[in-house]
Amino acid sequence: MCVSMCKRNADVGLLLIRLGLAAVFIGHGLQKLGDLGMVSGFFSQLGLPGFLAYLVAAVELAAGLSMLLGFWTHWAGKLIAVIMLGAIVLVKFKTGFLGGYEFDLMLLLAALGITFAGPGAYSLEAKRAQTAPPPKAS
Repeated sequence: MCVSMCKRNADVGLLLIRLGLAAVFIGHGLQKLGDLGMVSGFFSQLGLPGFLAYLVAAVELAAGLSMLLGFWTHWAGKLIAVIMLGAIVLVKFKTGFLGGYEFDLMLLLAALGITFAGPGAYSLEAKRAQTAPPPKAS
C-alpha cells in the first residue's frame, strides 16, 4: 500500500518543487529581459562582461519554462545551479547566510534535486517516455 502511495506523493512533491523553481526563474528571467541595461551594468560592476546579463536572463527564462513543463529538466537544473552558485559567490556570500544567500542556496539545492531525481510522473519527460516505442532488440 505505501509503495504506490509514497511513489505518487513523491511525484507530487517533484511537481511542486518544479513549479516553485519555474515561478521564480520565469519571473526573474522576464524581469532581467525587461531591463537588460540595468542588469548589464550590475554585471559590469561585478567585473563580469555585460553580455552575460543577456545569457543569464535567457537561461533563467528557458530553465524556468523547462521546469514548468517538465522537459529537459536535467539540463535546466544544472544551469540553474550554476547561476545560483554564481549569485552566492559573487553577490550574496559576503552578507552571510541569514538575510544573504539562504534563498539562493535553497534554489540551487532544489534545482540539483530535480537534476538527480528527475521531473517525476507529472512531466512531459514522463509522458514522452510512456509513448516512446520500445527499443529494438539487437
